[in-house]
Amino acid sequence: MKSINLITMTPCCRILIPCRSNSFLGLPFKKNNNSFCTNSSNLRGCDFYNYPPHILDPGRILNRTRTLLGPNSSLGQSRVFSSHCNNGIINPRGYHVIASVASNFRNYSTSVENTRVNDKNFERIYVQGGLNNVKPLVVEKVNLDEHNVNNNNEKGESVKEEESQAVKEAWKLLENAVVTYCGSPIGTLAANDPNDKLPLNYDQVFIRDFMPSALAFLLKGEKDIVRNFLLHTLQLQSWEKTVDCYSPGQGLMPASFKVRTVPLDDNKYEEVLDPDFGESAIGRVAPVDSGLWWIILLRAYGRITGDYGLQERVDVQTGIKLIINLCLSDGFDMFPSLLVTDGSCMIDRRMGIHGHPLEIQALFYSALRCSREMLSLDEGSKNLVNAINNRLSALSFHIREYYWVDMKKINEIYRYKTEEYSTEATNKFNIYPEQIPHWLMDWIPEEGGYLIGNLQPAHMDFRFFTLGNLWSIVSSLGTPKQNEAILNMVEAKWDDLVGLMPLKICYPALESEEWRIITGSDPKNTPWSYHNGGSWPTLLWQFTLACIKMNRIDLAKKAVDLAEKRLRVDQWPEYYDTRYGKFTGKQARLYQTWTIAGFLTSKMLLENPEMASLLFWEEDYDLLEICVCALKKSGRKKCSRGAAKSQILV
Repeated sequence: MKSINLITMTPCCRILIPCRSNSFLGLPFKKNNNSFCTNSSNLRGCDFYNYPPHILDPGRILNRTRTLLGPNSSLGQSRVFSSHCNNGIINPRGYHVIASVASNFRNYSTSVENTRVNDKNFERIYVQGGLNNVKPLVVEKVNLDEHNVNNNNEKGESVKEEESQAVKEAWKLLENAVVTYCGSPIGTLAANDPNDKLPLNYDQVFIRDFMPSALAFLLKGEKDIVRNFLLHTLQLQSWEKTVDCYSPGQGLMPASFKVRTVPLDDNKYEEVLDPDFGESAIGRVAPVDSGLWWIILLRAYGRITGDYGLQERVDVQTGIKLIINLCLSDGFDMFPSLLVTDGSCMIDRRMGIHGHPLEIQALFYSALRCSREMLSLDEGSKNLVNAINNRLSALSFHIREYYWVDMKKINEIYRYKTEEYSTEATNKFNIYPEQIPHWLMDWIPEEGGYLIGNLQPAHMDFRFFTLGNLWSIVSSLGTPKQNEAILNMVEAKWDDLVGLMPLKICYPALESEEWRIITGSDPKNTPWSYHNGGSWPTLLWQFTLACIKMNRIDLAKKAVDLAEKRLRVDQWPEYYDTRYGKFTGKQARLYQTWTIAGFLTSKMLLENPEMASLLFWEEDYDLLEICVCALKKSGRKKCSRGAAKSQILV
């Protein structure tokens, strides 16, 4: 197991939080005199602080070393946590809270109040290919250790020696990438290349990057590292990290964190968690997707391990609310999709994805569904659940209707009229037909389609972004027919989207003058490299999950076989370059952890496809029924949605 090199002294653990004052988010601190940690003279840490008693639920029993907000407390409040350890062992008192009465939120059937659904086209988008074509999901009980069983009795000796060696090496490398904090595993390094003399931030634990690692460990039956990761990253939420004296909103999760060792007096050392909210990142962009991935991982942890008690903890419930409340904050935007800046997700450099990128919308939709499933139902969360239901309804319609393109839709756009003013307009976003790129007209197959990368007034980004499309399948953001069509298109355009190494992060690449203008002449995002059309093996596990859901395991196996032949030989690189992924990326880190973990997760999902059913979502029948009922019962006039085609196709 990989650990931080420490001098063998008694460590004390705390979170490194540079503070400008002795208050946190407007709440006065009261220091506990029983702190086991001594502040270093050159570090300003916030240790063992308690909130004034008036902001806590009077009837809730809290652990003395951890102060929490009850579920009925204001969502505007945040929490301060601290943990301590002795001789490398974390004091268990820092991890437990006497729980309140268990909620029945997993059995909760949602409803929408004042649903803004008023036209037949809305019904068509939801019903088409939905209720009549989707079979109820039956989840069988799965033994978490089944993947350890040798399947040679069923498969014979078909597994090649080279392939088994790749799996063995991958597990060894993944275990070597594990980072410990106070003697316990807490995450994995982004990359662990022993020959890399300038790791930059690749020696940190990223929330986004840890997702495939967490799934690999969970599928293997090792849950402690994932539990520790979820709790410790929750402790880092909403700290006052700033850029130019400006603080981001409450609920923001860090992009990454690093375990640092700081000297104390008397030859003692302590470990601190130093988070990065974007103030140190290239471009200084806050990670919008970190909190969304955290919620998705929390759900996956509960469904795979059966440990739903973690979701029910007061601090975890409050953390979910803070993230969702931040995402649902009112603003100037008119669309249900989430407005973000460039570089706020996996594509974390300037690539022209500012606005409403598909990747963020798919993750946002997934996080909303996860939150509705995990939030305990009480007076403090009722309004939030209603807001989640309303946003799910609007976001699903918006993406399915306006982001979808196939031959029929492109031909419709090709004949658009422009400058339409009224709620009855067909071309709602004033898209000019000249925006349709020439490559798309020849590239789009007769059968199949996909969700475009972005949509804004007078702008459609027709590039194919793999993560957003795959996660739309996984989360059922797209209709069943759309999900099937996406995989049909991947199969039809296999050479372009998969080539010699799965999978292209986007297609096609920006080239020539377009590359210079949109990327700012980024030397790392040159055509067919890195984010600009590079091939990313970490997308393999999400492709596998989507294929299993849609009963296209043949496609997943084909992609995994391609990767297995090369990854070990090429030393598990971060990404590949060229149009078909022929060469290792010119600046790709080797022994990239999420490449390794994505490969392992894909292998385990293919060996136990039943486990995949715990990680994806089927159509939400309650939401479909609510939308249809609201449509039929509403007496309101047609809103802006009503200008689309009114024909209902069931």
